Amino acid sequence: MAFTSCNSESSPAPEKKAETVVLVHGAWQGAFTWKIVKSNLEKKGFTVVAVELPAHGDDTTPVAGLTLDSYSAKVISAIEAQPSKVILVGHSLGGMVISAVAEKVPAKIAKLVYLAAFLPQNQQSLFEISGADKQTLLPKALEVSADQSTISVKSDSLINIFCQDGSAEIKQLILSKNRTEPLLPLTNKVTLTDANFGSVTKFYIRTINDHAIGINLQDQMIKTTTIKKVYSLTAGHTAHLSQPNEVSAIIEEIAAIK
Repeated sequence: MAFTSCNSESSPAPEKKAETVVLVHGAWQGAFTWKIVKSNLEKKGFTVVAVELPAHGDDTTPVAGLTLDSYSAKVISAIEAQPSKVILVGHSLGGMVISAVAEKVPAKIAKLVYLAAFLPQNQQSLFEISGADKQTLLPKALEVSADQSTISVKSDSLINIFCQDGSAEIKQLILSKNRTEPLLPLTNKVTLTDANFGSVTKFYIRTINDHAIGINLQDQMIKTTTIKKVYSLTAGHTAHLSQPNEVSAIIEEIAAIK
């Protein structure tokens, strides 16, 4: 069953916001995870683009040859289609992607928002960062394909790792949409400079009950990067599914910060 949010046909049209919000999902997921957040922000007058990364969600791009650059190119294409600067939000793996994008097109980005996301330093890969996480439940649940092209999460561990605090409906959605993850992009190092990546204002939304990226690692990443404001949610890893209204409200607040 598809999940929905309330909508009133009699509500007046919201005032149009100046900036577009671009949403980037995490590993083993897709743009579908942003459905309620996207709807909430659109009702507030934002233009919202939820990017579907190659070989994720309903995207049929072959896995062979995909890299972190493939992901950032897809996001850059979405950003360049917008008339003004964007607020770029990344969840989990999406943090690696939005960081790479900010390095390449910093002038197109007003703010970066990391939601339970990897926040890299120069020349780090996702695997390198996650290797320091002593709280994550992911390692024991991972299975690499025989040809080393993809990596998957055991289905019996999927919910506890990603959305243990979600409704039954959301848990079923995550299970039904689960796909294997391209492996190579997780090993790609990201190049970041102070002049480009460092010039974009950053925000972080911590997820305290996260089983995929432990809160200690989140805090360590926050300490090593200049963050304008840190928010906290008592939520699991996929807070935009389990607490979409709270996530939407934070993004709206961030948009208003000068």
